[in-house]
Amino acid sequence: MARILIIGGHGKVALRLERILSDRGDTVDAVIRDPGQALDVEATGAFAVVADVEQLDTAGLAAVIAGHDAVVWSAGAGGGNPARTYAVDRDAAIRSMDAAAEAGVTRYVMVSYFGSSPDHGVSPENSFYAYAESKAAADEHLRASALDWTVLGPGSLTDDPGTGTIDAKATASGRVSRDDVARVAAEVLARPETAHRTIRFNAGSTPIADALG
Repeated sequence: MARILIIGGHGKVALRLERILSDRGDTVDAVIRDPGQALDVEATGAFAVVADVEQLDTAGLAAVIAGHDAVVWSAGAGGGNPARTYAVDRDAAIRSMDAAAEAGVTRYVMVSYFGSSPDHGVSPENSFYAYAESKAAADEHLRASALDWTVLGPGSLTDDPGTGTIDAKATASGRVSRDDVARVAAEVLARPETAHRTIRFNAGSTPIADALG
């Protein structure tokens, strides 16, 4: 069984992923900034690691990452403050990739979004612009790294019950449940052959294991 580090461990996708991984026997360490979130994390079967990734430098992040088999980035500033969005979604994410390489942890899964791209097309006047820019920069840095990366690009997230099925051939963003995003991330972590792939997906009718094949 693997030892997985999830950065952004109190997020809605992350909490679902922690339970899936714990239930299948993996050891899961979930990085959170607020100690008050520890009970929610531990209820999934994961272990809470209190650390502020926005403030940690590369060496500090490497110390947190060391000893794991894989890293999942599922953190985000949550919008509303462009400066903090760049600090977390771009800068801290990029530092975590460099830190993973420094720590010798090569498997890295990024939870991104369907439209993430350097040519995302979001206007600078749009409140989403800082996020779009940050995710594009982080994803491109990851793809250019020597890590065994996978970028997940789900459509718009919902709290609908998961179906265990997706559409991984979609050409435009739709909707997909957070349950199924977590299931895709768990499947990807168990399948080394999904490294060096960007997987964009919506809700669909193909079982996740087949869709990733």
